[in-house]
Amino acid sequence: MTWFRKQRDSADPPAGDDPRSEGHPQDPAEVFVVTDRVVSPFVVMVHDPAGFRAEQFRGLRNKLLAMNPDGAAKTLVITSAIKGEGKTVTAINLALAFAELERTPILLVDADLRSRAIEGALGLDPAPGVADLLMGRVGLDRAIRPAGWRNLSLLGPGSRIAGPSEVLSTPRVDELFARLKERFQYVILDTPPILAATDAGVLAAQADGTVVVVRLEHSARTHSKDAIRQIQDLGANVLGTFVTEVRGADPDADPRLGYPVRAEE
Repeated sequence: MTWFRKQRDSADPPAGDDPRSEGHPQDPAEVFVVTDRVVSPFVVMVHDPAGFRAEQFRGLRNKLLAMNPDGAAKTLVITSAIKGEGKTVTAINLALAFAELERTPILLVDADLRSRAIEGALGLDPAPGVADLLMGRVGLDRAIRPAGWRNLSLLGPGSRIAGPSEVLSTPRVDELFARLKERFQYVILDTPPILAATDAGVLAAQADGTVVVVRLEHSARTHSKDAIRQIQDLGANVLGTFVTEVRGADPDADPRLGYPVRAEE
């Protein structure tokens, strides 16, 4: 299934966005380094970049690249049917996998204004983000910050607000997506679970593509089917599923799946 979608017309920039601040992502020279001891152990692209699990995220990245042969900028929603399936971990690792590519600016967006997990997983302090941007409190240049790795920037959830679904349903989201694609090659959004909140459906309907994360033997098959049908009814372009915790698909359980990495001398 293709994930191309006609780019929407964007009229005025989101409120509070000063056009004079228009520019490019931060200079790589200004990027700070995050030590891996403060990063969640589930971020395998940091803790075990040569390992089997990291390769699974590179495999997902490569499949998405193959679905986008013209190299157009894309917005990609990562979600799941219910909580606990690994959507946030998938979004972070996938963003880091994309950031490995040369000259490919990537933006990781924590659009889960309810759970707000990405900053904590990366060992970063809270800062203005999505909520502040959509409510006109800050502009893009203040909301977007370096994530600590080359080519990767972060847009956090921002201030806590009542009624996240209403804020995310505004036309400003469409405008914001268009602005972000002018700066970044891929914009990867972590959203709440589909069946738990309407936010995911709203964002998926406006994004170029959606990947649904399914944790094996965690959610019922009907949960995943209902979730996919629900966002498709809203107009989401579902690219497929990414299955986590597959039994036996691990070199610890099956040494044949591993591949030794020669240490540098």
